[in-house]
Amino acid sequence: MAGAMSLLGPTSNTYYSQRLRLNYVDWGNPDAPPLILQHGGRDHCRSWDWVAQELRHDWHVICPDLRGHGDSAWSPEGHYALDAHVYDFAQLIHALDYDKVTIIGHSLGGNIATRYTGLYPDKVIKLVNIEGLGMTTQTVSSMPQRGSPERLRMWIEDKRKAAGRTIKRYPTLEAAYARMKAENGHLSDEQARHLTVHGANRNEDGTWSWKFDNYLNVWSANDMPVEQIEALWRAVTCPMLMLWGLKSFAPSPSTDGRISLFQNARLVEYENAGHWLHHDEFDRFMADVKAFI
Repeated sequence: MAGAMSLLGPTSNTYYSQRLRLNYVDWGNPDAPPLILQHGGRDHCRSWDWVAQELRHDWHVICPDLRGHGDSAWSPEGHYALDAHVYDFAQLIHALDYDKVTIIGHSLGGNIATRYTGLYPDKVIKLVNIEGLGMTTQTVSSMPQRGSPERLRMWIEDKRKAAGRTIKRYPTLEAAYARMKAENGHLSDEQARHLTVHGANRNEDGTWSWKFDNYLNVWSANDMPVEQIEALWRAVTCPMLMLWGLKSFAPSPSTDGRISLFQNARLVEYENAGHWLHHDEFDRFMADVKAFI
């Protein structure tokens, strides 16, 4: 694990996408090649701080907050489908005038980055995907068909439940930190505290709540069909490094054939890591990433 952070932190910046004010942090070194680090669901851009500190001297590191996460605005209608996230990601690269980028994406962020790369293969030099392929084909096939009346009814009910869900409030920041530790037992005390400090806001009554929007838990009823998603994966031409933790809930693409859909992908599995393998096995992760990019 990296030591205590001694360097100056990043600067916060704003860009706009679909009228939403979205946040990203910039770690400086603008003359270096751009590297975008995209976090996953219910996470935030400052979860990359340890990684960014290691890479900032050789790269111009940019870490965006997804809509509804971190210090980005919440979608007024609770729209967090993959098409919205992919548009936001494309808009970030457009707003920063990047011709080509290198990307590291985790979980939902990896899913977004991989779809973007399939849409614009000439824009991405290399891609690191950390457990970011979404649901398996088997899981999707077991659900009601996308766009079907049954799926739409489920979506409506889930939206109503999200609307009625009270935001969890913690009496102290220490209580939120304890919840963070309970959620991911792989985290060190330092990691959990850092993620909590940057992932929670203080409410007007003095309590603390996580920054992400409750509506994030409601998946779209009308995502792309599996065959179209797989067509995007096949369109990825750049070298791709897939990283998977074998103690994660996310099944490895080596077990279901998904890795074979990519032209130029290599998979590395981490035996002692869960879903947040870049936290769980930081030193190994950094060695693998540095060697690849």
